[in-house]
Amino acid sequence: MPICRPLLAVSSFKFVASAVIAAATASVLFGAGRSVVAAELPSKTLVFCSDASPAGFDPAQYTTSVEFSAAAYTVYNRLVEFEHGGTKVEPGLAQSWEISDDGRVYTFHLRPGVKFHTTSYFKPSREFDADDVVLTFERMLDAKAPLSQAYPVRFPYFTDLGLATNLESVAKLDPLTVRMTLRKPSAPFLSELAMPFASILSAEYADQLLKQGAAADINQKPVGTGPFVFRSYTKDATIRFDGNPDYWKSGVVRLSKLVFQITPDPAVREEKLREGECQVMNYPRPADIASLSADPNLQMPHQVGFNLGLLAYNTTHKPLDNVDVRRALDMAIDKQAIVKSVYQGAGQAAVAPMPPTEWSYDKALKDAPYDPAQAKALLAKAGFADGLTLTLWAMPVQRPYNPNARLMAEMIQADWAKIGVHAQITTYEWGEYVRRAHAGEHDAMLIGLTGDNGDPDNWLGVLLGCSAVNGSNFSKWCYKPFDDLIVKARETNDVAERTRLYTRAQEIFKQQVPFTPIAHSTVYQPLRKNVVGFKIDPFGPTQFWGVGLE
Repeated sequence: MPICRPLLAVSSFKFVASAVIAAATASVLFGAGRSVVAAELPSKTLVFCSDASPAGFDPAQYTTSVEFSAAAYTVYNRLVEFEHGGTKVEPGLAQSWEISDDGRVYTFHLRPGVKFHTTSYFKPSREFDADDVVLTFERMLDAKAPLSQAYPVRFPYFTDLGLATNLESVAKLDPLTVRMTLRKPSAPFLSELAMPFASILSAEYADQLLKQGAAADINQKPVGTGPFVFRSYTKDATIRFDGNPDYWKSGVVRLSKLVFQITPDPAVREEKLREGECQVMNYPRPADIASLSADPNLQMPHQVGFNLGLLAYNTTHKPLDNVDVRRALDMAIDKQAIVKSVYQGAGQAAVAPMPPTEWSYDKALKDAPYDPAQAKALLAKAGFADGLTLTLWAMPVQRPYNPNARLMAEMIQADWAKIGVHAQITTYEWGEYVRRAHAGEHDAMLIGLTGDNGDPDNWLGVLLGCSAVNGSNFSKWCYKPFDDLIVKARETNDVAERTRLYTRAQEIFKQQVPFTPIAHSTVYQPLRKNVVGFKIDPFGPTQFWGVGLE
């Protein structure tokens, strides 16, 4: 099976994926024309106290773990998947593939016998095949595709990763074979296909919606091949799923019902967990970690987070287009005080635009010193001796990379006041926050990222690349010397050369300061004692693959 990081180390792009599936699936037989026999699921219901309502159920439209937890990893599958709880890429709806010697052509051999969900609003007449793969990617690639015209939406990750310009074509060779052709080789491409945006839709369901004039329902009434079948959604209250008895991989579905109980207040989530009203909660407050860990009815797995909390400067707004202003704002922030107060011992100050566990991380990078006097002098040099006024956006939700954005914003506000910068703290409901940020309404904003695929491009390209300025590049920073490096790095499979290019890009980042890296955190996951099989996803979403109740 291909592995995300080692794959990049081979000298040639030529790679044939193994069709051997993990031992857990060995008892399931797959054959041409043979359907998976329905499994008898345990009569168990798991309740997850989640933190926010999803904006929708079409993973390609979104970039946050709320939608990925509620749709991508419940309802859907992708051609390739990340190993649950890890970063290894393994077969998904494609059971094997080949990559051409020049790294441009990927031929995927699809898994036979996979069923789409039967729901109250859709009953499939056929099994998953190449038409579904073509429909999924064509609607992102071609604005003239029928579904794209009927339901025009943005696909931020597809664009941020450069696929909107680099994916040349997606072609059906036969019902179980698909060929994807790139204009230029892309070392991260296979890992990118395991990300939520690449979740495979049903072409038959899309055709039904088009005939009904209801194309937008693809975002409200999802149909996939995943381990859980969507049943209902009551906004700000509950999402209900049934376990999928026809799921193509054994051992994954161990629940008959899964309920997301939407509970924005972390104190209420904690109370419900302690009382047994839910068995899993997300994003505990740092101050509650010790007491949750001491509760005999709970378990508290944790691991170093693959994440970054940051403060993005909108470089299209004056005076934030001035690098001296950005450097001054950066130098005026007391990161160590923030780590102590906001993360309460569960974080470390960040220096680079990626976490230190990412390969190609530049250990030689140094932060500018916390120096309000020098920061004030830099502002004066930039023409702002009398100070300036900015909006400072604070996230309304908790995330591992930022467990208390309001407190962090207040601390930054106080730091900036010392150099004559007046920050007006602003916030919105989470979906609106992200939407307005994509539109560039902010001056400075708190945001972050939990890695999506284990490749450095996921940080440097998605957070800082020119192709991402209307997506997750919330700094709206397009700097050609930087962008040329990351574009070039995508086109080679030589890890040493990619590392050299990414190291230089990190040096440029540090010189230009499009955002201030704040911290990396430790991720804690509170569970009831009777939850078994749960693994923390290094990429952030809460997943229930292989999760059961004793």
